[in-house]
Amino acid sequence: MLVVKIGGGSGIPFDGLADDIVALTKENQKIVVVHGGSFETNRLANSLGHPPEFIQSPSGHTSRRTDRRTLEILQMACCGNVNKNFVRMLQKKGVSAIGLSGLDGAIWTGTRKDTIRSVVNGRTRIIRDDYTGIVRAVNAPLLRLLIDNGYVPVISPPSLAKGGEAINVDGDRAAAATAIALGADELVILSNIPGLLRDLQNDESLIQSLSRHEWAKFDVYAKGRMRKKMLGAKEAIDGGVTRVVLSDARVENPLQNALAGIGTVIQ
Repeated sequence: MLVVKIGGGSGIPFDGLADDIVALTKENQKIVVVHGGSFETNRLANSLGHPPEFIQSPSGHTSRRTDRRTLEILQMACCGNVNKNFVRMLQKKGVSAIGLSGLDGAIWTGTRKDTIRSVVNGRTRIIRDDYTGIVRAVNAPLLRLLIDNGYVPVISPPSLAKGGEAINVDGDRAAAATAIALGADELVILSNIPGLLRDLQNDESLIQSLSRHEWAKFDVYAKGRMRKKMLGAKEAIDGGVTRVVLSDARVENPLQNALAGIGTVIQ
């Protein structure tokens, strides 16, 4: 079992990834795809006159400020354009892909955060009207039913929360929860950077491998969005996933490269 997370940032071509998925499914590899949609959400939010806003937690994690309107826009972007375009691409190449969100069949259920702490100009403020949360449970039986019948699930945020609310969840951590629930051997996280870098301006500073007990030594290099990817990787490893690879989605055959160990390998 393989879970693949595709980042939603700019400059990520889906063609090469689709070709890799085609090749792996022909080898009877079981795959679940999780994707984000940050770039498309930003583009759509700007076009609709509701510009994106990002907040930083006291621990240094950056996340999208998700008020109710932003949640609606995120659903349009992720569940609509990004998800359906990738599913269409896979179907065209002969893969029985099925596009879903975390809401469908309660694939992801989580808890909405009552409050969020945001650091602004060195001061912490409390936000209460935010629709973000964390995936706490995965409907693994439904996913296995689809997989065992030859489908490749392609899943995007949002997740379902108590009372039937939709909540924005981090895709990397949702992918980790999915990998754990399915007993996946491997989680591949693809984005628009080569992996964990010692220097964000220098791709040659890539950290090629680390083990769980070396975490504190290397986690200091995780900046910006990489902090969430490293947190997702840590949660996956702690949950029993054997190997996590952080790799570059912009290269030719990105998934094949990642499975060959090109990127940052954590095990």
